[in-house]
Amino acid sequence: MSNPSLSLGTGLFSGITKLCKGLAVILISGHIVVHLFPSSVTYLALIPARTIPFAWNLITAGYIEQSVYGVVVSTFGLLFIGKLLQPIWGSREFLKFIFVVNFLTSVCLFITAIALYYITRQEIYLYMPLSGFHGVISGFLVGIKQIIPDQELPLLKIKTKWLPSIAILLCIAISFWTLEAAAYLPTIISGTYISWIYLRYWQTKPETKHRGDPSEDFAFSTFFPEILRPVIDPIASIFHRLLCGRSDVSDDAQSYALGSEPLPGSDSIEASRRRERGARALEERLAAERLAAARSELQRDASENV
Repeated sequence: MSNPSLSLGTGLFSGITKLCKGLAVILISGHIVVHLFPSSVTYLALIPARTIPFAWNLITAGYIEQSVYGVVVSTFGLLFIGKLLQPIWGSREFLKFIFVVNFLTSVCLFITAIALYYITRQEIYLYMPLSGFHGVISGFLVGIKQIIPDQELPLLKIKTKWLPSIAILLCIAISFWTLEAAAYLPTIISGTYISWIYLRYWQTKPETKHRGDPSEDFAFSTFFPEILRPVIDPIASIFHRLLCGRSDVSDDAQSYALGSEPLPGSDSIEASRRRERGARALEERLAAERLAAARSELQRDASENV
């Protein structure tokens, strides 16, 4: 089957789902609230020193953008990446992914801030309000890497599997010049790693009843250049055993086992099926957008002729 490309041409604003539009309204509304009522940041953003009485901040902080730049990037990322992921995952799984990544990213930020305070004894880490949807946007890039890893971006000719790594590297580079980018960095790194853990180990696949993605194409080392993978793989396997308490990748990997030996090529078969599903869904969406654009053009010509 043909391999569709990510098109930024005709139909850019078509195909955006109602769920993504609703979530975008929440992001914009949250920004307006904190702009009109600055004191609301205390109750909605994550302030580590006040998280114990205001524990709900671990959930609300992810939907509050304090800057115009942040709300614009997060809204566009949600609308245009979300319209690719939601049809493939389904609305329920899409919402579950957002909630889990948002919550666990906030937990990671809380732990990081507390650790930095004890290391440096600087109270700024306890009272700096942390918030933003960019952790989930980073997670969406990991989802794109999983579903259509070999797609090339128009003009840039960069494969989508490198998007999460490029986003982190850009944020690291920019953080040397601006403090605001440095504030985004922990959220982006946490969102990327948490989303990979979710998709690698936890995500349920209704069509197979299995969990996670055990394919080698989605291993943690694939976020790094190939020259570094022999070093990354042993380290990643140690953390895997610490986190999971076993050496097999997931329940999905177990289901491919025959006795104690995995079926040869099972990881590559699953990866191939995943890529085919993602490419098919993307191709169908692009075809629908082109058809809608053609119908609109025909209606416009007909009205002009009348």
